[in-house]
Amino acid sequence: MTAPRFAITAIECREWPFTLRLPFRFGVITVTQGRQAVVRVRIRDESGGEGWGVAAETLAAKWFDKDPTLTDADNEHQLRRSIELAGAASLAAGPNTGFGHFADTYAAQVAACGREALNPLVASYGRALVDRAALDALLKLRGASLFAGMRGNIGGMAPHAIIPDLAGFDFPALLAGLKPAARIAARHTVGLVDPITAADQTDRVGDGLPETLEEVAATYGHSFWKLKVMGDVAQDVDRLCRIAAVIDSMATYHVSLDGNEQYEDAEGAAALWRAMKAEPRLARLCASVLYIEQPVKRARALKTSMRALARERPVIIDESDGALDAFVTARALAYTGVSSKACKGVWRSLINRARCEAWNAADEEVDHFMSGEDLTTLAGVCVQQDLALVALLGLTHVERNGHHFVDGFAGRPKAEAMRFLEAHPGLYADTPRGPRLAIKAGQLNLAGLRVPGLGATEEPDYAAMQPMPRAAWPRPGD
Repeated sequence: MTAPRFAITAIECREWPFTLRLPFRFGVITVTQGRQAVVRVRIRDESGGEGWGVAAETLAAKWFDKDPTLTDADNEHQLRRSIELAGAASLAAGPNTGFGHFADTYAAQVAACGREALNPLVASYGRALVDRAALDALLKLRGASLFAGMRGNIGGMAPHAIIPDLAGFDFPALLAGLKPAARIAARHTVGLVDPITAADQTDRVGDGLPETLEEVAATYGHSFWKLKVMGDVAQDVDRLCRIAAVIDSMATYHVSLDGNEQYEDAEGAAALWRAMKAEPRLARLCASVLYIEQPVKRARALKTSMRALARERPVIIDESDGALDAFVTARALAYTGVSSKACKGVWRSLINRARCEAWNAADEEVDHFMSGEDLTTLAGVCVQQDLALVALLGLTHVERNGHHFVDGFAGRPKAEAMRFLEAHPGLYADTPRGPRLAIKAGQLNLAGLRVPGLGATEEPDYAAMQPMPRAAWPRPGD
């Protein structure tokens, strides 16, 4: 396939607020409210065909930039500003392939954001949303699913100056050989304030949905878990023991540990692992750990070797995956994995997938891999696009927590929720509380994502949203 070239001719940005049914703490913040950004992009291809695409993602506070002097509102404005800069560059760019729109503007986007004190992770957010919406539009215009389109390299992925380590890499062969998964295990996150048993609760939400870890396990049948740690070895070991007391009753399970940048250095993270190994109550849990995610603060994470910890368990980067070559830098420090998140970009995930392929072919002793992580992907376009991406990558499990912390399509019109349910009956279940993500025996059915577009043909009710305000960034006086 010759990759279609198209121009981006219009961009519309909206957002809407949502409330979490349970508070969720990760790292330095406990979240109870949020906002979701929705970006629409219109494209025109060189034959004159035109169409719209959409992307949606949470405006997440204290993840992209954890500067404690910034308010949650500041963080949201940072992300809006990233969208504004990416959108302006895209409208001015003229015709290009889907990958070309990303690759040819990436360096300028990072530089423009840098001039406004926006880090590369923030810069990637705006580019990711515009690129996803444009790819969605292209796939819909061609009547192709993400899986069929990528198999034929509809985006025109090719070696490029922004990825010099992949000069000469055969992207069409990689894409043609991907085997999208039809089902995927949902890896449930246990946040730092999540109740483990009923004894941990003084008040219940009482909405009929699972609240404690015990209830989640009984309701969804998960066999994959993501456990947050807080950076205090004694407290972490105590909490992990209480978690193990619940999940050790399962026939099989697998765990990832998420450090969320809570440790100052690699030695601190290694001390946690040694303490875990020394605790008899954690013997089975330790044996079940697949990898450790971003244990060290990003300011030091790519400046210190993780070799001692990596000898025990693979270590991946997540928040440190800011610059496009971060995984290259991390590899030299003994990290072997990197997260895929749609909020960081479809093209970034595929670039890192190519790196895993190239490095594993060159070194059979080390397994480089990708993991699927969550940023509270909400029901509808957001969760379906992220699931389509991890399915394309062939991942076997993905962190999913949006369905637990946000009640289905809560905050959205009932008619919108029903449209998505009817279009994707295997992915959603009709419940007394309305359509919700359907997790059965710990698995998600992805068959319904093989539709024209990036995992979703249905679109949200744009009238039930607010226009995205102009970004109040840079702040006055900055």
